Amino acid sequence: MKNLVLTVSCKTTRGIVAGISGFLADQGCNIVDSSQFDDLDTGQFFMRVSFISEEGATRSALVEGFKPIADKFEMEWEIFDAEERIKVMLMVSRFGHCLNDLLYRWKIGALPIDIVGVVSNHFDYQKLVVNHDIPFHHIPVTKANKPEAEARIMALVEQSGTELIVLARYMQILSDQMCQQMPGKIINIHHSFLPSFKGANPYKQAYTRGVKLIGATAHYVTADLDEGPIIEQDTVRITHAQSADDYVSLGRDVESQVLARAIHAHIHHRTLINGNRTVVFPPSPGSYASERMG
Repeated sequence: MKNLVLTVSCKTTRGIVAGISGFLADQGCNIVDSSQFDDLDTGQFFMRVSFISEEGATRSALVEGFKPIADKFEMEWEIFDAEERIKVMLMVSRFGHCLNDLLYRWKIGALPIDIVGVVSNHFDYQKLVVNHDIPFHHIPVTKANKPEAEARIMALVEQSGTELIVLARYMQILSDQMCQQMPGKIINIHHSFLPSFKGANPYKQAYTRGVKLIGATAHYVTADLDEGPIIEQDTVRITHAQSADDYVSLGRDVESQVLARAIHAHIHHRTLINGNRTVVFPPSPGSYASERMG
């Protein structure tokens, strides 16, 4: 039996759910989990269906058979093999907390992905990455060589079959061209102090102002800097008794957790882009007991 996932987005109208469920039943498939959302503001419909092919229908046969229904409702849709791991390229600069966290989750099986490589503009984490038997690629970036550096990155993406790029505190701004080459396939993480505290030492700025909440935001990367569709956010409370170093430590923890949850949602096809927003369906029952791991 194959575990498969169908994702759908289209204009909302009557008969969509019936069409999908009827098709799957006719093909000998059993629905395990289903989530849907009607955006009343935009008139868009979104759905994610997890199902099991119990009578041997292959993914390719289901894709071919579903096309008439998809055409009828003018759907954007895909059918995924739920057991097939997504190929992920990690990118990092000199802050390694997110990279370390992702490598740990990957190593213990809490984040079921294939890490095809790590790209960095520095050598700080070369030994760490190589010790995990993962290819490390040093690609320095300057104002003068940025187009060449991005071309090298995209060549690695092509060669490795990368399906998702994760900016695990990669401190370089991607060009509009690179963002447009991989829409909905690049995830970034940053603190949630923007736009109040920009530039260097945002945590020190927040400490000086007596901020009582530290947060992090994971989002898809677009040409608009740090303004792509948000996937996941979280916060942690702090008090007057905590130091500027505490702010940094707590910020690193929440960034790591938020990024891991955003990646988990993406690789399980629970995120659908809705204009400047996202629809993020909840995990299937029992699918990720460790999603709230610290």
